[in-house]
Amino acid sequence: MSIPVTVIDYGIGNLLNVVRALEHCGASVRLVDKASARDMDAPRLVLPGVGAFGDGMAELRARGFDELVKRFADTGRPFLGICVGMQMMFDASEEMGVHKGLGLLDGRVLPVPAVGVDGTPHRIPHIGWRPLENARDSWDGGVLAELQPHERVYFVHSFAAMPAVRGVRLADVSYDGQTICAAVQRDNLHGCQFHPERSALPGLAMLQRFLAL
Repeated sequence: MSIPVTVIDYGIGNLLNVVRALEHCGASVRLVDKASARDMDAPRLVLPGVGAFGDGMAELRARGFDELVKRFADTGRPFLGICVGMQMMFDASEEMGVHKGLGLLDGRVLPVPAVGVDGTPHRIPHIGWRPLENARDSWDGGVLAELQPHERVYFVHSFAAMPAVRGVRLADVSYDGQTICAAVQRDNLHGCQFHPERSALPGLAMLQRFLAL
């Protein structure tokens, strides 16, 4: 039996890999490019994202998705933000100016540090496979429940969320000693900075866990 999932298409980025990965995990995916009352009945909602935070928020507002996402979050049903989709869950971003986010989680999106902890410059964007590290005592109950610490997932980003509340952080990643928030969770709200659709078996395990919530 397929599991229904609604994926928001706000005209930025290639959604094909996200859709294929969800379908591989047993989802029946409905892509929506304009908010409607019907979307509030979705059992699960996914907000993917690539590109600039400000452009993404502008498109969400233009298509009516900003208010829909906020109302959906209050229903208690599972919500997942991926990459910039996770960043937009926060209050604001400082990418190319200050841009207001969805405000589902307290915190801001800031540049990935341009140097390691020893002061040596490193590549920005932060790209590549990195091991996840626990930011909590346990991943039980969240989208990472089927993963083990130090499993590698794939990142491509220049900015990263800084949650104001420590307990929101689910997992971190170290980039030359700089700790970066890799995943978040509060109640029914889930987010990952990495791309599960490009993270091989660990990414699929995360999506399968989201579908099982």
